[in-house]
Amino acid sequence: MQHKFYIILAFLLIFVALATATVFAQENRTGTNAASELLIPVGARYIGMGGASIASVEGIEAIYWNPAGLNRSSHSANAMFSYMRHIADINVNFVAVSASFGGFGTLGFSLKSLDLGQINVTTEEAPDGNGASFNPQFTTIGFTYSRALSDRVHVGATMNVISENIDRVGASGIALDAGVQYNDLGKINGLNIGVTVKNIGPAMQYGGSGLLRNAQPDEVDRGSTPLQVVTQKDELPTTLELGLAYSLPLGNNTKLQLASMYQDNNYQENVGKFGAELNLRNTLFLRGGYTLSPDTPNDAVGDNAYIYGLTFGAGLHHEFTGLGIDVNYAYRAQSFFNASNVLTVSLGF
Repeated sequence: MQHKFYIILAFLLIFVALATATVFAQENRTGTNAASELLIPVGARYIGMGGASIASVEGIEAIYWNPAGLNRSSHSANAMFSYMRHIADINVNFVAVSASFGGFGTLGFSLKSLDLGQINVTTEEAPDGNGASFNPQFTTIGFTYSRALSDRVHVGATMNVISENIDRVGASGIALDAGVQYNDLGKINGLNIGVTVKNIGPAMQYGGSGLLRNAQPDEVDRGSTPLQVVTQKDELPTTLELGLAYSLPLGNNTKLQLASMYQDNNYQENVGKFGAELNLRNTLFLRGGYTLSPDTPNDAVGDNAYIYGLTFGAGLHHEFTGLGIDVNYAYRAQSFFNASNVLTVSLGF
């Protein structure tokens, strides 16, 4: 009975944090941050759970959600490929590999790339295009380290190297993610807590030959000269996340995992996320989740302008001799845009 009380209390704390977010709402600076691609989630399993599982995420998908969970894998080596059809027909590809080295911990490498397609070049003289085109390149390379400090505590960190190139203009930067997971909180089997801080790093600034403009310097007796336009530096979209998860055994090799998370953002209103996963004999998985942001102001018709909400997904797991295969799918609803479809294939060796 006492265990149930602590479980209910823990989840109530998340709801209270979400409810009081309106009191401490920050100024909305959406669209002013750098490297927004860092915020695009990857991995169908936890997208299907609404992205709420930072306290329970494990294995190679933890590289994005909470690097502390990378070390919590039943295999010594893992590989993963994920594809998502994102907003405005942007394709998001993610590839990752990891390997465990005993007491040293687990190392991971990841690559996220965005495919925006070909974009026509426009100028002042040719606003409809001059016949040329370019393909923007947005890539994030991550290096992750995770290890167990005890049978209950796991820690991890990821260093992301960011590169953005749009025609003849580009920017680069570095962002750090760090996280911790504590299992069996209050000696309650299956109750986990997780904390992450993401996208910590210096501001980014665009530069390149595309910012050169011919101009006539004042008080100089000569013709026009190419001058460099100096762009503003923009901060990274830093987030602080606190999550709880509880795994409830249902018998017959079936269990239900409940997860919740509160996300504090430095660039827009704060967010609450909730999710669940039904594990049927560790073979078939059914998932659902929901994201909400009560602080986000209403649009012109009086509806909350936050575009994300319902998610759901499913997955299959099979173990061959020494090889584990996971295939997962997720659906992420979005207002004003087509829903995102995510497919992920993972291998464990």
